[in-house]
Amino acid sequence: MPRILRNIVAVIAGWFGGVFVNMTLVNAGYKVFPIEGLQPDNMEALAAAMSSFGPENFIFPFLAHALGTLVGALISALIAGQHKIKSALAVGIIFLLGGIVVNYMLSGPIWFAALDILLAYIPMAWVGGKIALSIRPEKVKSGL
Repeated sequence: MPRILRNIVAVIAGWFGGVFVNMTLVNAGYKVFPIEGLQPDNMEALAAAMSSFGPENFIFPFLAHALGTLVGALISALIAGQHKIKSALAVGIIFLLGGIVVNYMLSGPIWFAALDILLAYIPMAWVGGKIALSIRPEKVKSGL
């Protein structure tokens, strides 16, 4: 398979793997910290209820975003033929854009949006890429 095609497949596979982890954790969060009368797949109801959430209601969304990005970046970097860190960061950017959109749509607390956007995406993608390099080292001059 040509390297560019392999790299594209790597990012797509990482994105799908990360989304699976993300959604699994988000759904687990609704079971661990149920919200009375709220249907979690209704974005308008979720946005309306956001002001009544306590800090515990943000634990699983943050974990979902951070671990989904980490796993997705790891998958992408393991599959990528070259530019493993760049492949991992591409997944991080995709998740970051999604996180910005969701934070805008739900209008949650500023502290959560800042924590989520600053720590859950690009740093976790970089960590995922570094883990992949430690599993499958390659000759990298600049680390990118």
